[in-house]
Amino acid sequence: MHDTLPSLVERAIQGSERPLEFYLLEHSRLPGPRANLELGDDLAYLLAKASTDYSTRVHELILQFVAHESEVASSPVPTEFLVFCGVISAGVCGAIQPEWREQAIALLNRYACSASWRVREAVATAYQHLLSVHPQQTLHSLHNLAVDGDLLQQRAAVAAIAEPKLLYKPELLADACRLQKTVMERVVQVPSTERKCEDFRVLRRALGYTLSVVAAADPSAGFALMRECALWHDDDVVWILRENLKKKRLARFAQDTASILKLLPS
Repeated sequence: MHDTLPSLVERAIQGSERPLEFYLLEHSRLPGPRANLELGDDLAYLLAKASTDYSTRVHELILQFVAHESEVASSPVPTEFLVFCGVISAGVCGAIQPEWREQAIALLNRYACSASWRVREAVATAYQHLLSVHPQQTLHSLHNLAVDGDLLQQRAAVAAIAEPKLLYKPELLADACRLQKTVMERVVQVPSTERKCEDFRVLRRALGYTLSVVAAADPSAGFALMRECALWHDDDVVWILRENLKKKRLARFAQDTASILKLLPS
């Protein structure tokens, strides 16, 4: 925990939020290859703790942070770190405070479509906080994104559930495979003319690792899904399968991976 952060959060709760924003920007490590993820987590937990007594004010602060989304396209760093922090904080607050859950999910669904890949990663992480505490409601939301969401929202659904530390729970493991299948079925329905867009490529890259995470946790269901997908004879699905089969996490399943590779075009 950063020593200065608790006092700055306390000041922000009382109405002086600018020092906190300046501190976050200064310590964001942006521009740079890796944002200060630890700082974002520390802030989220402090705000979640404060939300018990200052719910309205914490909600206002989160909305102020994510409002910087409008700056991301033209100036992606370092102000995107404020959006990142707001999204993570929404997820942690939603996990701790039941009355926040619906608002948090609505916010995550919106920012799943961010132009910033860091913000999209924050959405997946925030959803994982919710999954760990409120699995059923969160799974329902992810299912809705998989069925009705746009390409980036589908990406959020498969990325959020593809987290090894969550997949020890049987109910999450079963839904993880179903979510992957739902989105894979939607991939083959995307017209070829739309597959050149960046949003489709973002979704395809995510699916290029999420299937292997699920298969490593549930080999029976995961490899059965990949065998089924291999028979669709879709070029992008083939690319997704090949990417997953390269992952080291599947190295101990050599026989399964070999059987799927045989189904793919050479």
